[in-house]
Amino acid sequence: MSSSMEPRIGAAERRRAVIAATIGNFVEWYDFIVYGLFATTIATLFFPSQDRLASLLATFAIFGVSFVVRPLGALIIGSYGDRVGRRTTLAVVILLMSGATFLIGVTPGYESIGVLAPILLALARALQGFSAGGEFGGATSFMVEYAPEGRRGLYGSWQLSPRVAPSRSA
Repeated sequence: MSSSMEPRIGAAERRRAVIAATIGNFVEWYDFIVYGLFATTIATLFFPSQDRLASLLATFAIFGVSFVVRPLGALIIGSYGDRVGRRTTLAVVILLMSGATFLIGVTPGYESIGVLAPILLALARALQGFSAGGEFGGATSFMVEYAPEGRRGLYGSWQLSPRVAPSRSA
């Protein structure tokens, strides 16, 4: 798009857009990291077994569920974002991820509800993966759409680096 056709977006608005998308990305991956860090606890609570290795492997298999559904999230949420707008879609995606994380936190363990516990865990992880799949492409597009001409690659790269937004000169 030529610069004469680009809408006027101020540096402060660009910075806020990149920061918001980067924070959303951080939240998405924070939830994945927390699951990995608590894998041994999750294994004990959701997959009790005499064989601790089998429990841990089951926990990581459920972790893998989230990666299997990511492409589905990208297709469905990406299409939704194209229709209703990325800002709204990104807010919904973050709520989905947070809700799934909350569900994991409040789901009773195997001792309380039996086999329903790992089933609920798998469903929550699937929802997290679906959310993450939709968030990544949408947030990257959102950042690139706010980038000034000649800086689209720089702005899009912030999706892979949830730290600090581009400098004021960007």
